[in-house]
Amino acid sequence: MQNSVYNVIGVMSGTSLDGIDLAAITFTLENQQWQFQIQQCETVPYSEEWIAWLREAVGYTPLQLEMLNENYTVLLAGVIRDFIRKNDIQKLDAVCSHGHTILHQPQNGLTLQIGNLPKIAKLIGQKVVCDFRVDDVALGGQGAPLVPIGDRLLFADYAYCLNLGGFSNVSFEENNNRIAFDISPVNTVLNCYAEKLGYAYDDRGKLAAKGKVSEKLLQELNALPFYQAKHPKSLGFEFVRETVFPLIDQHELPELDVLATFTKHIAFQIGQALPLPKGNLLITGGGAYNHFLIELIKENLPEIKVAVPDAKTIEFKEALIFGLLGVLKLRDEINVLASVTGARHNHSSGRIYDIA
Repeated sequence: MQNSVYNVIGVMSGTSLDGIDLAAITFTLENQQWQFQIQQCETVPYSEEWIAWLREAVGYTPLQLEMLNENYTVLLAGVIRDFIRKNDIQKLDAVCSHGHTILHQPQNGLTLQIGNLPKIAKLIGQKVVCDFRVDDVALGGQGAPLVPIGDRLLFADYAYCLNLGGFSNVSFEENNNRIAFDISPVNTVLNCYAEKLGYAYDDRGKLAAKGKVSEKLLQELNALPFYQAKHPKSLGFEFVRETVFPLIDQHELPELDVLATFTKHIAFQIGQALPLPKGNLLITGGGAYNHFLIELIKENLPEIKVAVPDAKTIEFKEALIFGLLGVLKLRDEINVLASVTGARHNHSSGRIYDIA
């Protein structure tokens, strides 16, 4: 007899490098419907050194990556241990951790999320479910996005679920299949140019709102081949580093103008991505606080009803859903959809590490 109630911690570190998101969650299965309650939650910011290491890691040698993986696993375990102790969390079924993506090249059969070494279970003193992407890539999939199974099971009331994090991604039902894909970079680019102006990020989009849109750069961004490709498709930081940054920097624009132009680009691509621009749209992720971006999205999608949920759901939806992926893995149930990733079949992905 399987459990119907699970207490887990979902852990996520996104490409925007905001920090490590942790959420203690209770999942309950009632009448074949999953319900959730987010309990304690926290984002633990990275030190400047860790931000630099994680940003530079895409160019590391295999030996450097191995060392980084070891060090990051220790860092992550310490953060999770502190969260458990500080909140006096008892009787956990598992810690469900995404790790941090360093390399994502599914076309080459490669994806690397650090912090998923087997020793993490012993370091935390808890059962750990992690490394959710590798199996999918081995099955010919993109290894991303993984959140749509959670959109289907937890947020079925919305026609579209849009996440605005390091990248934007969307999921929706089409012909009884869940469809999902990455749309464009978001905070991986916006944060970079905000930092050049001395800010950690563009608070509520106020910087972008002051800039002037470069129509030439906007056209060139919108013409990038990725946007013409059919789904399934996904993005990694390599795309930003090798394609987006060089294109932007060719124009030698003031940072405010880059922010204005790229924010308009994000909104335009979101408008292009939705097959039927009607219904209701749930927006989560840090970009949900970017008022300027939200207004541009509404302009591009005048017939869509935009819903921005409570702060816990905005900020911790990915940690929430990786918690669910872990629970589904414990139950040996499907947690990755082939219709989303392009894998050969649906599957139950991830590694389970026990303390012993």
